[in-house]
Amino acid sequence: MKHWQIDQLPWDRFDPSKVDPELLPAIKAAAVVERNSVDYAHYLKNVFQNDPDFCAAADHWAEEEIQHGDALGRWATLADPTWDYKAAFQRYRDFYKIPLDVDQSVRGSRTGELIARCMVETGTSSFYSALADATDEPVLKALCKQIAADEFRHFKLFYDHMHRYLQRENIGLWQRMRIALGRVTETEDDELASAYYTTNEPADQPYDHTRCIAAYMTRAMRCYKPQHLRRVTTMVFKIIGLPPHSWLQTVAFRISEKLFFRRQQRFARIAGIS
Repeated sequence: MKHWQIDQLPWDRFDPSKVDPELLPAIKAAAVVERNSVDYAHYLKNVFQNDPDFCAAADHWAEEEIQHGDALGRWATLADPTWDYKAAFQRYRDFYKIPLDVDQSVRGSRTGELIARCMVETGTSSFYSALADATDEPVLKALCKQIAADEFRHFKLFYDHMHRYLQRENIGLWQRMRIALGRVTETEDDELASAYYTTNEPADQPYDHTRCIAAYMTRAMRCYKPQHLRRVTTMVFKIIGLPPHSWLQTVAFRISEKLFFRRQQRFARIAGIS
């Protein structure tokens, strides 16, 4: 059962004067990525095909993710009435596809797959928390708080299943760390760049991965503050099996904070956004 419904959001409080035009393109891209979760659920159910409890959880997860996409799409249409959410989503589906004809995780194990999913939920929960804090538009703020709460619950869902599989597959600390950090680098792959391209650029403009990922990441990363990054490091430490709230996490946070903002500045230079 969903924890909230789209019609429960305060749509009558939408304030176009408080829409940040620099954030809008990233929200359009996020809408289609969230809506595309049906393919990821299909992939996950292939990987976990003999685990009915997890497959049922994956279906519920996808249902909530689809709602995220539809709610973000509705908001973006209010902010830009010329934008066609359904057409943009179909364009994204036609342009970007994930491999579905699989029966094993691309991470090498089911535990590895769940580590990667935990990392994704860490990223999405932090992004929507940061976006809720960054925006002054009342409907978007309320929506992002609801999505962030869902994403934290999704993190716990995958985290609990990860521990269940850890007892069977015994993935060590270094391998868990490798998978987790490897998933971080994948944020620059074609999924987000394609989403930005298909939701913000004309179809007759050639796709340029470097341009599109820089344009998306610059806008998304500018929402973050140190408190959001501190929570990220806490969650990552939990995923890989290191003690959170320790001196080691403090060191990791300081290093990751510097790297994060340097990365954001690099993307801004590429995108030509000040």
